[in-house]
Amino acid sequence: MKSISIIATLALSSSLAFGLDFGGILQQKLSEVVQTKKQELAPSSSTASTAKASSLSNDTVTSGLKEALKNGVKYGVAELGKDGGYLNNPNVKIPLPENLAKTETLIRSVGGDKLADDLIHSMNTAASKAAPKTAAIFVDAIDKMSVDDAKTILNGNEHAATEYFQKNTTGSLKEMIKPIIQESMQENDVAKYYDIFNEYYGENAKNFIEDNSLMEMAKGFGADEYLPSSSDENLDDYVTEQAISGLFKMLAEKEAEIRKDPLAQTSSLLKEVFGK
Repeated sequence: MKSISIIATLALSSSLAFGLDFGGILQQKLSEVVQTKKQELAPSSSTASTAKASSLSNDTVTSGLKEALKNGVKYGVAELGKDGGYLNNPNVKIPLPENLAKTETLIRSVGGDKLADDLIHSMNTAASKAAPKTAAIFVDAIDKMSVDDAKTILNGNEHAATEYFQKNTTGSLKEMIKPIIQESMQENDVAKYYDIFNEYYGENAKNFIEDNSLMEMAKGFGADEYLPSSSDENLDDYVTEQAISGLFKMLAEKEAEIRKDPLAQTSSLLKEVFGK
């Protein structure tokens, strides 16, 4: 079950980031913030009221950003949580992990297409069921966001939001993802498909390697070397770290895409809002 948990952990982690599509929402909220700022900067006879307006502006900016991020997270996990949310989206579809991918070609070459497809389908189904439950981690991090955090994100580099999530969600993601995925995969018979896949390999593909005249070339695929083993004591930690790293890598790419137009077009106004 250790390797099984790893497979789906990698699955869920790789695709959560792709679902955080909050660019349009963020642009709308920022427009509201700018309009509020203009109203607050109207001529006033009181220095005290000007200071108060500045304070309210910071609160408004922070609240607007938080709402945009929350809506983005909710939208993303809802999309991924739909039936086929992962499986039918080529950008987030979960393939076999590297160790099994090494043997996939051999499995399919000896009639194991359905086994490979069933395993991939069951992993993606488990991920779709687990996805909505992870939103709480991101929402909690957003709730804890300070005014300074908001300034850093809005005026920061193209990966500022990703860096914020990375700093504030990594530990919680590691703790929450594993049990959720494990339970979901049990319900979707991933263990059964995983065992059948390995059994099929042992009874067919491995024999194919041993009996075929191209044995040495086939072994070059690494079928024997990469067959999953329960003795891989450090594999869980390693793959979990890689899964989290992949999550934030995808999130960084999405954030950079979001910033290209909405934030670039309003950067001067944002500097005015946050100017000292």
